[in-house]
This record gives sequence, structure tokens and C-alpha cells, in this order.
Amino acid sequence: MKLLEEKILQDGIVKEGNVLKVDSFLNHQLDIDLFTEMGKEFKRLFADRPVNKILTIEASGIAIACIAAQQFHVPVVFAKKAKSINLEGEMYTTKIESFTHKRTYDVIVAKKFLSADDHILIIDDFLANGCAVEGLIDLIRSAGATVEGVGIAIEKGFQQGGKNLRNKGIRVESLAIVDSMDAATGKIVFREQ
Repeated sequence: MKLLEEKILQDGIVKEGNVLKVDSFLNHQLDIDLFTEMGKEFKRLFADRPVNKILTIEASGIAIACIAAQQFHVPVVFAKKAKSINLEGEMYTTKIESFTHKRTYDVIVAKKFLSADDHILIIDDFLANGCAVEGLIDLIRSAGATVEGVGIAIEKGFQQGGKNLRNKGIRVESLAIVDSMDAATGKIVFREQ
């Protein structure tokens, strides 16, 4: 998606440790016009799938998932990283290691929000090592639901997450795939799609 790539080149900052900082438009301050176009693109890419629910993980994936859900006219469920007192009933749980935060989370979704009848599209902001998506797939499979695909805003193509998921037969559609980036020069190279 050229619009997203242009925004990354314009406002993204490459930092040491393979970190791409896009907080001015994607995961702190949100560019809703850009999100609307990303939502339309996810709908176009997955129009052939019988999606009836979108699943993401808190926190940065929620906004993108909500905008995409408007295009699909389906609800969004987000996996929580901590159990709160207002969560009740049985839960699906899994563990997810965060690349950005360098920690492991217990992630939960109430069983009442995922069922075997669901056809789920996973939406998230970043794909690096794939741990978050793998965890969400685990939750979906625990419910007996169907994974219809994975929609990612930005994939770090030089890390193994996308390749590993695709090798497992998971359909992954990333709107921008970064093949390389250099913190010293700030240069970002995108994969041709």
C-alpha cells in the first residue's frame, strides 16, 4: 500500500535494535484518514473470506481493527494482556512474547466472544517475530473457530514472523513490508508487492 509506505518514509523513525517508530500516525497518535484507507484495503484483500469477527490484541491493534471492522460490518474482539475484575466466566488463555516490550504476557479472551462458528480475521499493527499472531491463532483454535487470515499494517520482512506463518499455510496480507532499515542512515527499503 503506497500510501502507508509514503507515510512511513515521511514520518517513521528507525531506531537501534530493529525498531521502527511510527507513533506519530500509527500507534500513539492515530491518522484516522490513513486508517480508513487501510481498512478499505483489508476489506479488498479479504473480500473472498467469510469473516464474521475481527480479533486483535491490546493495545495498538485495536484502532486499526475497529476501522477495518467498519468495512466488514463485524464486531472486534481484543485479547487482553491482564485479567481485570470485570472479566467473568471462562477464558481462553495463551502466552505471548512481545518484541517491543521484551516481556511475556498472559493473554485472555472470554469464551463467550469466540465460538466454533466464528470465521476470524486477525488484524494487528506490526508483525516481527510473529509471537502475537501465533498466540491469537492459538486462542482461535482453542475455540474451534476458523482463521480466515491475518492483516498486518507493517511487517518487518527481515524477521521470521511472516515467513513462519506463511509456511504454516496462514494467509498473511501486510500493507507494507519493510525488507531492511538502517538506524544510522534512517534508510527504509520496502518489498515490492
